[in-house]
Amino acid sequence: MSHFTSITWATSFHDRLRGTWAHQLYNGIRKAKRSLLRQSEGEAILLARYHRVHGKPLNMNAPKTFTEKLFWRMVSWNQDVHPIFTRLTDKYSVRTHVAATIGDEYLIKLLWYGATPQTIPFEQLPAHYVMKPSHSSQQVLIVNKQAERTDLINRASVWLDSNYYWNAREYQYYHIKPRVMIEECLENPDGSLPLDYKFWCFNGVPELIQVITHTRDMSSFFDKTWTLLTLTNKEGRSQQPIPKPANLEEMISIASKLSVGFGFVRVDLYNVNGRVYFGELTFTPTSGHMKLQPDSWDTVLGEKWDLSLEHRPPATRE
Repeated sequence: MSHFTSITWATSFHDRLRGTWAHQLYNGIRKAKRSLLRQSEGEAILLARYHRVHGKPLNMNAPKTFTEKLFWRMVSWNQDVHPIFTRLTDKYSVRTHVAATIGDEYLIKLLWYGATPQTIPFEQLPAHYVMKPSHSSQQVLIVNKQAERTDLINRASVWLDSNYYWNAREYQYYHIKPRVMIEECLENPDGSLPLDYKFWCFNGVPELIQVITHTRDMSSFFDKTWTLLTLTNKEGRSQQPIPKPANLEEMISIASKLSVGFGFVRVDLYNVNGRVYFGELTFTPTSGHMKLQPDSWDTVLGEKWDLSLEHRPPATRE
């Protein structure tokens, strides 16, 4: 029997079992096995990822560089993560923290949220809006009024049926309650989508500002004086000078307030027509798939990350 035939037969057999007690038993055993091996398999995957990206084993005993500490965090959290990091990674529950810390005027307008996409009030939504899951990363749809509702409901249902932890073993996602969120679509005066300003912060001090486009083809790093830096964390992206935001000091102040008490967190903001909006808090950017170039930046940023803060996370202002 060929390999292709074996797969076809197995798939057909599995489909015939769907909905039966045998299928339920199979899924139950599979889920239990996955849960039992989650921690050990997760750690092995993370350690292998670091080795693959950086060409050497991870120093878990005395991490020094930024990327070493990033993977140290992911491996440590894979064993046990404080609930605050789950709440602040959750794109819905983080809104409460942001409103209490800097004010709800910085939140993007929430049009609908829930776990039953069949009840989305499509007829009440504006011409353009954003649909995304609360429990994952980089899964965002910019939707217009002509979009097929059935397709949107099916996409949302797939989101709700998945646990983003299994994508890259970032344990802060594991216990997030799945929801679908529909937000106002931010647009510049010319109708274009806004730039994404990502503030790399170390215990309340924004050190770098990464600016990327919606299409992610540009990624420029600036310091707080808006000097373009010779730094990249992803090959193949253009690095361009862009105008300094007139309200940069306000953005820096917001990023500082939202990052106090965390050894490292990336605070993502938007700036639309002079008004600042909160995007998200990111604790494990790119799930570790990055190399900082030149290498000296890995050392410089690693020195700014105080790992002692990892053992006493700050209380949320809820």
